[in-house]
Amino acid sequence: MLRLISTLALLFALALPSVAQQAELATTPDRSATGGAQTLDDVMARQRGEAVDDEFRREATGDPDSAAGTMDQLGTLGGASDPELWRALRFGTADVTVSTADKRGRVLVQDGGMWWLKIRQGPLIKYGLWLLAGTFIALALFYLLRGKIRVEGGLSGRTVERFKFMERMAHWTLAGSFILLSITGILGLIGRKFLAPTFGLEANATLLMVSKFIHNNVSWAFMVALIAVFVMWVLHNLPSRTDLVWIAQAGGIVGSKHPPAKKFNFGQKIIFWSVIILGASVSLSGLSLLFPYEITLFAKTFGLFNDWGVTALVGLEPLPTQMSPQEEMQYSQLWHAIVGFVMMAIIFGHIYIGTVGMEGAYDAMGTGEVDEAWAEQHHSIWLEEVQAKQVLSKSRASTPAE
Repeated sequence: MLRLISTLALLFALALPSVAQQAELATTPDRSATGGAQTLDDVMARQRGEAVDDEFRREATGDPDSAAGTMDQLGTLGGASDPELWRALRFGTADVTVSTADKRGRVLVQDGGMWWLKIRQGPLIKYGLWLLAGTFIALALFYLLRGKIRVEGGLSGRTVERFKFMERMAHWTLAGSFILLSITGILGLIGRKFLAPTFGLEANATLLMVSKFIHNNVSWAFMVALIAVFVMWVLHNLPSRTDLVWIAQAGGIVGSKHPPAKKFNFGQKIIFWSVIILGASVSLSGLSLLFPYEITLFAKTFGLFNDWGVTALVGLEPLPTQMSPQEEMQYSQLWHAIVGFVMMAIIFGHIYIGTVGMEGAYDAMGTGEVDEAWAEQHHSIWLEEVQAKQVLSKSRASTPAE
């Protein structure tokens, strides 16, 4: 799973225009007709989304030593005209004085934000929503073909405690906060493109203001519950030999018997580690969005990729390691949304199994008690351990004290 998320992070970085531009720059066009200034071809190339070498503009920010005086003909203030001053601001070379001691606060204009906006309003929304729709359709088809997984022989009427109150509280806190975060996150993502044209700018602004408040505050409950769930269940979700049997029988789909399992089977372990790893990743990117000046997530991550030689291995230039807070937020927002969509798709499957997909499964988190027949069918090893403890407890209780 860690290898998977590392691969996703690298592919995410390599797919972004700001990285790929270095390999896509065309040969420098002839700008002799404009004295070295940008041409109409440059402007049109930018509008088409093509990469343009801006080196000729980055350096054209004025020359105080050769400039005419302010009161002289064609004189400029500080040796830079207004266009040259704005170019210096755009490319971060202007001599700017700000009240904050943090050097990153000197970034007044962050160049390159359009690639982020295009991805955010285009592929991110398109493929993210298709992922959720495709997952929902796949689960619906599976239900039509497989139907609800019934308890063979029917329920016994005898129950056994599966989850204690604190376990269920942590689970529902995690689940409830994730649902709120998912809804408010999607609203924030699609608001400008879908909600504003439909309901108006004012209604969209009000909705997103409320969504942002909920999202930023509920996120803390999600992170606390994520830690609690990890601490309580991590030992039960470590790999074991019984997982091999579960995999061989595809969780009971292959063969005539349900594979034996401890407290959590291999399928549940996949859900657990997916939620823990992806949840930690989405939490970290969320914190970097809340505190962009304190947490420089992607600059350091890209630096590690460069140090490990990953980019050189695939034949690309080193990834950027010097970013403004705005750039950090753009990378973090995209990663935050991508991981969020993947988590939502996984949780769709978890909700399906826990409700309509399997008879008796909801009781585990609903009341904490499950039917013994259900436990025998899906978690036979765990049931044997629980029953052995019950027998031992009764034996000790019935033994008179000496």
